[in-house]
Amino acid sequence: MAKKAKKQQPGGTPATVALTTAGTPFTVHSYEHDPSSPSYGEEAAEALGVSPDRVFKTLVAEVDGELVVAVVPVAGSLDLKALASAVGGKRAAMADPAAAERTTGYVRGGISPLGQRKRLRTVLDASAGAHPTICVSAGRRGLEVELSPQDLTSLTDAVLAPVGRG
Repeated sequence: MAKKAKKQQPGGTPATVALTTAGTPFTVHSYEHDPSSPSYGEEAAEALGVSPDRVFKTLVAEVDGELVVAVVPVAGSLDLKALASAVGGKRAAMADPAAAERTTGYVRGGISPLGQRKRLRTVLDASAGAHPTICVSAGRRGLEVELSPQDLTSLTDAVLAPVGRG
Protein backbone atom coordinates (compact mmCIF):
# COMPACT_ATOMS: atom_id res chain seq x y z
CA MET A 1 0.00 0.00 0.00
CA ALA A 2 1.22 3.50 -0.78
CA LYS A 3 2.47 5.65 2.06
CA LYS A 4 1.19 9.20 2.14
CA ALA A 5 2.80 12.25 3.68
CA LYS A 6 1.51 15.81 3.68
CA LYS A 7 4.88 17.33 2.81
CA GLN A 8 8.41 16.10 2.60
CA GLN A 9 10.93 18.32 4.36
CA PRO A 10 13.96 19.75 2.56
CA GLY A 11 16.51 17.02 2.19
CA GLY A 12 14.14 14.98 -0.03
CA THR A 13 14.56 14.90 -3.78
CA PRO A 14 15.26 18.12 -5.71
CA ALA A 15 11.59 18.00 -6.82
CA THR A 16 10.17 17.85 -3.29
CA VAL A 17 12.65 20.46 -2.10
CA ALA A 18 11.52 22.78 -4.93
CA LEU A 19 7.86 22.26 -3.97
CA THR A 20 8.53 22.85 -0.27
CA THR A 21 10.62 25.95 -0.99
CA ALA A 22 7.85 27.36 -3.22
CA GLY A 23 5.25 26.71 -0.52
CA THR A 24 3.21 24.63 -2.94
CA PRO A 25 0.77 22.09 -1.48
CA PHE A 26 1.59 18.52 -2.53
CA THR A 27 1.34 14.93 -1.41
CA VAL A 28 4.14 12.37 -1.73
CA HIS A 29 3.20 8.80 -2.67
CA SER A 30 5.78 6.04 -2.49
CA TYR A 31 5.66 2.43 -3.62
CA GLU A 32 8.05 -0.45 -4.04
CA HIS A 33 9.50 -0.13 -7.56
CA ASP A 34 9.78 -3.41 -9.50
CA PRO A 35 12.90 -3.22 -11.73
CA SER A 36 11.32 -5.74 -14.13
CA SER A 37 8.25 -3.57 -14.75
CA PRO A 38 7.96 -2.72 -18.47
CA SER A 39 6.43 0.74 -17.84
CA TYR A 40 7.44 3.01 -14.95
CA GLY A 41 4.30 5.13 -15.31
CA GLU A 42 1.79 2.31 -15.52
CA GLU A 43 3.53 0.64 -12.58
CA ALA A 44 3.07 3.86 -10.57
CA ALA A 45 -0.62 4.16 -11.49
CA GLU A 46 -1.30 0.56 -10.52
CA ALA A 47 0.73 0.70 -7.30
CA LEU A 48 -0.98 3.91 -6.19
CA GLY A 49 -4.47 2.86 -7.30
CA VAL A 50 -4.75 6.00 -9.42
CA SER A 51 -6.29 6.16 -12.90
CA PRO A 52 -3.53 6.16 -15.58
CA ASP A 53 -5.01 9.35 -17.05
CA ARG A 54 -4.08 11.17 -13.79
CA VAL A 55 -0.50 9.86 -13.64
CA PHE A 56 1.81 11.75 -15.97
CA LYS A 57 5.21 10.72 -17.27
CA THR A 58 8.03 13.17 -17.87
CA LEU A 59 9.71 12.69 -21.23
CA VAL A 60 12.69 14.58 -22.59
CA ALA A 61 12.73 15.27 -26.31
CA GLU A 62 14.94 17.28 -28.59
CA VAL A 63 13.21 19.97 -30.65
CA ASP A 64 15.41 21.59 -33.29
CA GLY A 65 18.51 20.82 -31.20
CA GLU A 66 17.06 22.02 -27.85
CA LEU A 67 16.06 19.67 -25.03
CA VAL A 68 12.41 20.09 -24.04
CA VAL A 69 10.30 18.34 -21.40
CA ALA A 70 6.89 16.89 -22.25
CA VAL A 71 4.56 15.80 -19.44
CA VAL A 72 1.89 13.41 -20.75
CA PRO A 73 -0.50 10.81 -19.29
CA VAL A 74 1.10 7.38 -18.78
CA ALA A 75 -1.94 5.84 -20.50
CA GLY A 76 -0.84 7.30 -23.84
CA SER A 77 2.19 8.43 -25.76
CA LEU A 78 3.86 11.66 -26.82
CA ASP A 79 2.93 13.23 -30.16
CA LEU A 80 6.34 14.54 -31.25
CA LYS A 81 4.91 16.66 -34.06
CA ALA A 82 2.49 18.36 -31.62
CA LEU A 83 5.36 18.93 -29.16
CA ALA A 84 7.47 20.63 -31.83
CA SER A 85 4.52 22.82 -32.76
CA ALA A 86 3.81 23.71 -29.10
CA VAL A 87 7.29 25.20 -28.68
CA GLY A 88 7.47 26.80 -32.12
CA GLY A 89 9.82 24.17 -33.53
CA LYS A 90 9.87 22.07 -36.68
CA ARG A 91 11.27 18.68 -35.71
CA ALA A 92 11.15 16.67 -32.52
CA ALA A 93 12.70 13.35 -31.55
CA MET A 94 13.16 11.61 -28.24
CA ALA A 95 16.34 12.79 -26.53
CA ASP A 96 19.30 10.54 -25.94
CA PRO A 97 18.63 8.98 -22.50
CA ALA A 98 22.13 9.84 -21.25
CA ALA A 99 21.70 13.49 -22.29
CA ALA A 100 18.28 13.59 -20.57
CA GLU A 101 19.74 12.18 -17.35
CA ARG A 102 22.80 14.43 -17.41
CA THR A 103 20.76 17.58 -18.10
CA THR A 104 17.92 16.96 -15.62
CA GLY A 105 19.98 15.33 -12.87
CA TYR A 106 17.51 12.44 -12.66
CA VAL A 107 17.60 8.82 -13.83
CA ARG A 108 15.25 7.45 -16.49
CA GLY A 109 11.99 6.38 -14.87
CA GLY A 110 12.53 9.00 -12.18
CA ILE A 111 12.80 12.21 -14.21
CA SER A 112 10.64 14.89 -12.64
CA PRO A 113 9.47 18.08 -14.32
CA LEU A 114 10.40 19.82 -11.03
CA GLY A 115 13.81 20.56 -9.53
CA GLN A 116 15.84 19.75 -12.63
CA ARG A 117 19.58 20.46 -12.67
CA LYS A 118 19.08 22.61 -15.79
CA ARG A 119 15.55 23.93 -16.13
CA LEU A 120 14.16 22.91 -19.50
CA ARG A 121 11.22 24.34 -21.41
CA THR A 122 8.18 22.30 -20.42
CA VAL A 123 4.94 21.39 -22.17
CA LEU A 124 2.13 19.87 -20.10
CA ASP A 125 -0.54 17.92 -21.97
CA ALA A 126 -3.80 19.89 -21.98
CA SER A 127 -5.69 16.87 -20.56
CA ALA A 128 -4.13 17.64 -17.16
CA GLY A 129 -6.61 20.49 -16.74
CA ALA A 130 -9.47 17.98 -16.50
CA HIS A 131 -8.22 16.80 -13.08
CA PRO A 132 -8.06 18.58 -9.72
CA THR A 133 -4.68 16.89 -9.09
CA ILE A 134 -2.23 14.85 -11.11
CA CYS A 135 0.77 12.72 -10.17
CA VAL A 136 4.26 13.18 -11.61
CA SER A 137 7.61 11.70 -10.66
CA ALA A 138 9.06 13.11 -7.47
CA GLY A 139 12.56 12.48 -8.81
CA ARG A 140 13.09 8.82 -7.99
CA ARG A 141 11.67 5.53 -9.19
CA GLY A 142 8.94 4.51 -6.75
CA LEU A 143 8.19 8.07 -5.65
CA GLU A 144 5.41 10.26 -7.07
CA VAL A 145 4.20 13.70 -6.09
CA GLU A 146 0.55 14.74 -6.40
CA LEU A 147 -0.25 18.40 -7.04
CA SER A 148 -2.65 20.56 -8.99
CA PRO A 149 -1.96 20.94 -12.71
CA GLN A 150 -2.11 24.71 -12.20
CA ASP A 151 0.70 24.56 -9.63
CA LEU A 152 2.80 22.34 -11.91
CA THR A 153 2.24 24.76 -14.80
CA SER A 154 3.18 27.73 -12.65
CA LEU A 155 6.31 26.15 -11.12
CA THR A 156 7.69 24.95 -14.47
CA ASP A 157 6.43 27.85 -16.63
CA ALA A 158 4.85 25.13 -18.74
CA VAL A 159 2.91 25.65 -21.92
CA LEU A 160 -0.40 23.75 -21.98
CA ALA A 161 -0.94 21.97 -25.29
CA PRO A 162 -2.44 18.74 -26.61
CA VAL A 163 0.84 16.80 -26.93
CA GLY A 164 -0.34 13.40 -25.66
CA ARG A 165 -2.20 10.88 -27.70
CA GLY A 166 -4.33 8.06 -26.37
